[in-house]
Amino acid sequence: MGLNPGFLSMNAIVTAWGTAVKPMNGNDKTIIQAFRVGALISAFLVAIIAQVGLAGNAVVLWLLGFRMRRNAFSVYILNLAGADFLFLCCQITMMRSLQTIINYFHSVSIGIPRFYVIVLNFAYITGLSFLSAISTERCLSVLWPIWYRCHRPRHMSAVMCALLWALCLLLSIVNGRYCGFLLKDHLEDWCKVLDLITAGWLIFLFVLLSGSSLALVTRLLCGSQRVQPTRLYVTVLLTVLVFLLCGLPWGIHGFLIYRINSGSHEFSFHLYLVSHVLSCINSCANPIIYFFVGSFRQRWRKGRPSLKLVLQRALQDTPEGDEHGRRPPQETLEMSGRVLRQ
Repeated sequence: MGLNPGFLSMNAIVTAWGTAVKPMNGNDKTIIQAFRVGALISAFLVAIIAQVGLAGNAVVLWLLGFRMRRNAFSVYILNLAGADFLFLCCQITMMRSLQTIINYFHSVSIGIPRFYVIVLNFAYITGLSFLSAISTERCLSVLWPIWYRCHRPRHMSAVMCALLWALCLLLSIVNGRYCGFLLKDHLEDWCKVLDLITAGWLIFLFVLLSGSSLALVTRLLCGSQRVQPTRLYVTVLLTVLVFLLCGLPWGIHGFLIYRINSGSHEFSFHLYLVSHVLSCINSCANPIIYFFVGSFRQRWRKGRPSLKLVLQRALQDTPEGDEHGRRPPQETLEMSGRVLRQ
């Protein structure tokens, strides 16, 4: 499942359509041409979006990795940016866009090594894992703040990120080894087990992400003890919302729809094109969200702010009213994360 053909190449579907319909009438040629044009448009969009996303995530990695002091949530954001960067790098390295363009004009097929498909799946699963961890920790810190601050281990964020990287890498490698490189008849049952484990992990992450996000929204809008939203609060909710709209279709297609609907190439192809572009938008949108939230409704007194200050404000876990109080933004940020240091 982690290495199903739905994750490989849109050209394989186009080629299958071109060879399966014989003889081809005018309507068949029109359908195939429409598919090829759609693939070409998708390739150009992915090529542009991926470059923007790589630049944005590189800035986040540089600032959080070398220019800012990290707290509990910024550690997760740093690792999430790394997963997004890896996902977009893999999209470009696999030359999906170049392959589609060349195939459109010259009908030349370029094979994609399964290694890149494994890395692509690994980056996607890891990104979803980090996002679920961010939302869950934020939910715990809002619903049970005293318990969370008193009982949370000091290095929980770093340990959790390391465990998630290792677990997702293990799932991707095992799936790739037994269901990709060494696929034999006697291993089909074992592949089904691995597929089930991977699908179960993704479903668990999605339920965890949705449940914790719903609890955050409920606490924000309902109840007698409503909390005042902070910029970190808004950042987490927007990131989750973008994933549900743009990142989730990729997982649904690759790990569910392709298996269930494997006989309908037309439906699978259209869903693949849409989810392919949306997945790149999801990985590209997170840095934009950080810098948008950090600069929203803020009057900068001394000209244009630095990207470091904007990112600090996006991860600020204090109410809006405190921003104009006695403490400067940098001091407020450090005090808000002092208890939850990595």
